[in-house]
Amino acid sequence: MITPLAAWVVDEIDPRVAKIVAGSIGIDTHNHVDVPFKTQDLVSQQYNLAGELKKSGLAAICMTFQVDRPALTKDGEAFERFTNSLDEMDTILTDNVMSRALNFSDLKKAHKDKKPVVIQSVEGGHFLEGKIERLQTAYQRGVRHLGLLHDNQPSVPLGDIYTDPAKFGGLTEFGTTVVKECNRLGILVDLAHCSNEAIDGALKASSKPVIISHTGLNIQLGQNANMARMMRPRLISKEQAKIVADAGGVIGVWTHLADSPLEYAQNIRALVDVVGIDHVCIGTDTKLTAYNDRPGGPQPDQGSKPGNSKPHDGGDGKRPDGPPRGGPNQGFRSEGTNKNWPEQKTGFYYSVVDAMLKIGFNEEEIGKIGGGNYCRIFDIATKGN
Repeated sequence: MITPLAAWVVDEIDPRVAKIVAGSIGIDTHNHVDVPFKTQDLVSQQYNLAGELKKSGLAAICMTFQVDRPALTKDGEAFERFTNSLDEMDTILTDNVMSRALNFSDLKKAHKDKKPVVIQSVEGGHFLEGKIERLQTAYQRGVRHLGLLHDNQPSVPLGDIYTDPAKFGGLTEFGTTVVKECNRLGILVDLAHCSNEAIDGALKASSKPVIISHTGLNIQLGQNANMARMMRPRLISKEQAKIVADAGGVIGVWTHLADSPLEYAQNIRALVDVVGIDHVCIGTDTKLTAYNDRPGGPQPDQGSKPGNSKPHDGGDGKRPDGPPRGGPNQGFRSEGTNKNWPEQKTGFYYSVVDAMLKIGFNEEEIGKIGGGNYCRIFDIATKGN
């Protein structure tokens, strides 16, 4: 039974915060729900997705997974991981009495009915393996948000990854084809992990606005020097952020370089000051519910093999060398979205809304950043499909 939205609010939450949370469609545009690549391993797991969403105050997450860690070693393996992962996510959604939003109308209806919902996202086009027709398969399976690139190149490259030496001058011809096919089908294109040249190429190819779901300004480096050094190649410059915004795009601010909700809100403010209130969203790159929620359950085979020491954004739950951010019990990606900061006493979105109010954002502005801006481009991407 889905609990009404009003019941998500606990006594200690400021009524102003509760009003904004209830009235806005809060969306985390990049939230990992990692599943085992071996379907039999799913049996022993429990994913409290609906419960954690209710606790967070978010109305929806872009339910994201990746298939490129551990390293892909044979033809067809990426597509097999992709289809198995979607099968397992079907099971998780059924168990949690949840569904996927396939368009903006679905998002609005779920919010009106006070039911948590997900937007299906995949990070990296590895599953395509050079076969453009697989985008149609992904669409039929409910994928509406595609991260073009991830940490490792697919068997048929799509473009330059921002943490690798440039090889392709931006997007490859196949990458350009994928962007255009996403436009045609009704899948929102996510340019996180793309080099500046790849971003520029995608903006040129796309007839619809795009998103960069998880990044931050490269001048907002936080207090952890080791983390800042590792993260800097993954951050966006003012100049590049303006290019994306001028094309109608939206940029997500992640939590990796913020040690408190207040610092996170300040990072949001810094990006708003560069690109404007209509071009910023939330994209935490955290995990709302962990793979290994049940003590004693099997460890995931995603990224758990040795030898994958390349710095990355935490898809395997591990972090680079250096002290953990946010306290001794937190890794590179948070233990959970609702446990993102040590002093966090309320769910994620409640904490962020409270912090945004404290630094001067008003209700309308919070509604845009919290989910309204994403809803706008998601509607454009999926309309008529």
